[in-house]
Amino acid sequence: MTDAAELKRRAARLLAEHPPTTTDRLDFLRARFDAGLAWVHYPEGLGGLGAPRSLQVVVDAELEAAGAPDNDPRRIGIGLGMAAPTILKYGTEEQKQRYLRPLWTGEEVWCQLFSEPGAGSDLAALGTRAVRDSGGEWVVDGQKVWTSSAHVARWAILIARTDPDVPKHAGITYFLCDMTDPGVEVRPLRQITGEAEFNEVFLTGVRIPDSRRLGEIGDGWRVAQTTLNNERVAIGGMRLPREGGMIAPAARTWRERPELRTHDLHQRLLKLWVESEVARLTAERLRQQLVAGQPGPEGAGMKLAFARLNQEISGLEVELRGEEGLLYDDWTMRRPELVDFVGRDAGYRYLRSKGNSIEGGTSEVLLNIVAERVLGLPSEPRTDKDVAWKDLTR
Repeated sequence: MTDAAELKRRAARLLAEHPPTTTDRLDFLRARFDAGLAWVHYPEGLGGLGAPRSLQVVVDAELEAAGAPDNDPRRIGIGLGMAAPTILKYGTEEQKQRYLRPLWTGEEVWCQLFSEPGAGSDLAALGTRAVRDSGGEWVVDGQKVWTSSAHVARWAILIARTDPDVPKHAGITYFLCDMTDPGVEVRPLRQITGEAEFNEVFLTGVRIPDSRRLGEIGDGWRVAQTTLNNERVAIGGMRLPREGGMIAPAARTWRERPELRTHDLHQRLLKLWVESEVARLTAERLRQQLVAGQPGPEGAGMKLAFARLNQEISGLEVELRGEEGLLYDDWTMRRPELVDFVGRDAGYRYLRSKGNSIEGGTSEVLLNIVAERVLGLPSEPRTDKDVAWKDLTR
């Protein structure tokens, strides 16, 4: 089994053969992937060495200390956190070889075509259709919404209805969609921040070869659960230093601006600081549990905490700053490639955090998941489980 000492030797060899100061960034990332130091827990030949997942930090520390470039994970988070683990679990060998390397190096950005105007919280009710033609290709028509990074994405993970005559969960199939197809139209959705990192995507006669189907026909809901569970962990379980994330700028303002302090604000800041630290340590525990297998519904709890804390902390920060908290730096319409919470001002954090309880699964739906799948409480009565999708009231 590959241990920490062996990983350090491999990292040293990579650095010797591809010095970061003289090697092109993309060439270095490709070499790192080929050396099995991208995801050490992935199989050999797919960016890993079949090593324990917990040893990734050993590689990351060695390369960071040497000034090696990273793959800009915030920009390609959907690919890393959602597409990659799903392709690894359900993809064919050809699919894994084709997509994982350029995904990890950032050469190809991914987006997620799941939510629809009439199927957000109730995702299984989606209506985008995929019909197989006589030549074996799938022809897709429909609309998706709230799609982060669609304006810069090369590929998308897509779920579509392939059988309307069975109950809604049973008639869905999972595809890999080429965002450069002429039938794909991406339109910006301007948000409360003034920017448009989200998009709506219209699919008109998009042709997808059956070779880009992930999993079996009609089994897309089960495949999508892998994506969704990993998405919640990616959002709510990110690795942070102590006093990292949203609590950092609020605590910094408190220390640097004593004239803004009040007893009430002090008590609220202390409470949120402690809760942020508890969430950080819980996320670390969750990542350790991932070593034993795929993420489960526990990620829903972490994502719930992430959304609530971000909204409460950003609200406190705006209040702490008083009149300054009402200022906003720039309402210019932009289409950014990533979300930068801590690099912007308090007004941006306050406005942008409102989306945290919607994106990646609404807090209301996640509360149901925690209740039913973590706590084992009785599920809510549902009358549509055995009804064909075409017969549902819409």
